[in-house]
Amino acid sequence: MYKSTLAIAVAVGVLAQQAGAAGFVEDSKLSLSSRTMYFDNDDRETGGSSSRESGQGFKVDYLSGFTQGTVGFGVDVQALWGIHLDGGKGHHPNNSTFFPSDTDGSAVDQWARIGGNAKARFSKTEAHFGSALAPNLPILVANDGRLLPQTFEGGTIQSKEIDNLTLNAGQLTHAMGRASSNRTGLSVAGGTQDSNKFQFAGGDWKVTKDLTLQYYYANLEDYYKQHFLGLTHVFPIADDQSFKTDLRYFDSRSDGANGDATHFFSNNGGYAKNAGEVDNKTWSAIFTYTLGGHAFLLGHQQVGDDGGFVYLGQGDVLRDGTTRNEGNGGSSFYLFTDSMINSFVRAGENTTFGQYSYDFARLGVPGLKASVNYLRGDDVRYKSGNGTYDEWERDARVDYVIQEGTLKGLGASLRHGVYRGEGNESARDQDQTRLIFNYTYNFM
Repeated sequence: MYKSTLAIAVAVGVLAQQAGAAGFVEDSKLSLSSRTMYFDNDDRETGGSSSRESGQGFKVDYLSGFTQGTVGFGVDVQALWGIHLDGGKGHHPNNSTFFPSDTDGSAVDQWARIGGNAKARFSKTEAHFGSALAPNLPILVANDGRLLPQTFEGGTIQSKEIDNLTLNAGQLTHAMGRASSNRTGLSVAGGTQDSNKFQFAGGDWKVTKDLTLQYYYANLEDYYKQHFLGLTHVFPIADDQSFKTDLRYFDSRSDGANGDATHFFSNNGGYAKNAGEVDNKTWSAIFTYTLGGHAFLLGHQQVGDDGGFVYLGQGDVLRDGTTRNEGNGGSSFYLFTDSMINSFVRAGENTTFGQYSYDFARLGVPGLKASVNYLRGDDVRYKSGNGTYDEWERDARVDYVIQEGTLKGLGASLRHGVYRGEGNESARDQDQTRLIFNYTYNFM
């Protein structure tokens, strides 16, 4: 972290000499974001993983413009600070990813980190290098589901030189967890050896205003290679009515040392045809009908029988070869089943899901939205491979953002989830509640 921070400081010093250049200062943005969060996870069986905690997070973002010239240069800086408000040792499990754990098993009082990116722009192509990267791509989704966001270290490039075509590529080496001050290597679930090389490339082609095609390739060295194909299409039925189709397909295979004891994949705690190896094909189809403020979603997802779905995670291997929770866990992936509590991505799993949402702006209450969704996974293969089990989850949420007045932009979100496994050998029944308040103030 020291090296990346020093690099950003040097970049800021060099660019300061051109601070008067049109665009660098004029296009700069400075904001302060605040998030207050209450997190209650109730383990319905043993209570061993139950937690009840609250915290306050602050995020400062400075995004410069670009200097003049054929190639413009700039810098982005991000500072994060998390504060523990309530929830003592008895309410903080040591495997929590909401707060990092202290030596006595309680949550730390606070943690912080600072990072940033140097950036360059040529025509319609931008490159970013640093430790505050937050990709949002089918093969990698930065997680922002707790108090502070997850970020990555490395380099990315995005090009829009060709109309209606967006190309993305990059290489990442480390990650900074959503509840951690430290950086870690990159791994997968169950991996006991970090990989510091995640490469990706792909693009989004907007064929028409209603149809978009996607292809991405990703490789986490010594763990997996992954291909993604995606299609989204919106069919406008009437002025206030539409039907959206969203198709997603992942093909993931073993790479390098994967399968060895040092580069193991736990297959999300489930069955694998070849123990420790990545071998999976997953497809998902989502259909959404929108009518006024109403939205009805229905979909199905099928995970291949040979192994669980794989996605990029953070390693937790320390220099002495041991592991402990430092708040670096928590990953997201580009499937609808990435829900509040469960993921529905074990070998053989067939998940049918639905969601209803309503925008109350149609009733004269702009900023108020509510939704409820249900997911049921069947035919999940036991880790032993003998027999199957089922599981389900029900989530509900209400969101409101104040639209005007002194508190304009202040948002509140109440979320509640219920998970039950019918014979699930690796996950316990849970109830979870989250209450979140968000506010961002823009200085410039």
